[in-house]
Amino acid sequence: MTLFQLILFIAALVIFYLFFKKLFSEDYPRRGVDFEAENADAQIGGISRPDKIFSQPTAKPNRIDELLSIADESVKKEDMLEAKKALQSALILEKNNPDILSRYAYVLNTMNDFVGAKASYQKVLEMTPDDDMAEAALANVLHRLGEETESVAHHQRAIELDPEYAPHYFNYANTLYDAGEGEEALKNYQKAYAIDPSLKEAKEIIEKLNRGEKL
Repeated sequence: MTLFQLILFIAALVIFYLFFKKLFSEDYPRRGVDFEAENADAQIGGISRPDKIFSQPTAKPNRIDELLSIADESVKKEDMLEAKKALQSALILEKNNPDILSRYAYVLNTMNDFVGAKASYQKVLEMTPDDDMAEAALANVLHRLGEETESVAHHQRAIELDPEYAPHYFNYANTLYDAGEGEEALKNYQKAYAIDPSLKEAKEIIEKLNRGEKL
């Protein structure tokens, strides 16, 4: 081996040594390990790139939520037709959603579509049979339709489900009074007022009935 070849050989060894030393040092990230932030908004760009962060994208409301929001806002504005349209669209997407059906029934009731409201509340109760508010709402709708026997049964069921809710007794009393059951109506007005003394309407009705006056 000539002197020139020996120098080249030694130079090659030095180059390979430096290369592999650098490759396996801590200056390079290890393969298979990603740079992850410790939390959703942790800084990963350092001072030079403060815009580099991990962040959670803003969640967009789904179509159902958008339609329910439109319906609720329309009800606040007393635009029942617009609320009805929004809820009908929501029911196309989820026809067996009891929350949507309850809202829809309320809107129909407000629009004096008692038959439609009745059907919707019945569907709600098929899916959620222990919903005392749906029972009470259906009872009120049946009362408006003149179906007193069925109305009484649903009022009683609402009271059974939540015996501490004063409006259940008050609404039941209204139905009983219209059905000619004055004494039973008075008892239920009294129960409503005993549970919730803030019900001024119940107090006034009790005083009238005790004086023998008609409502």
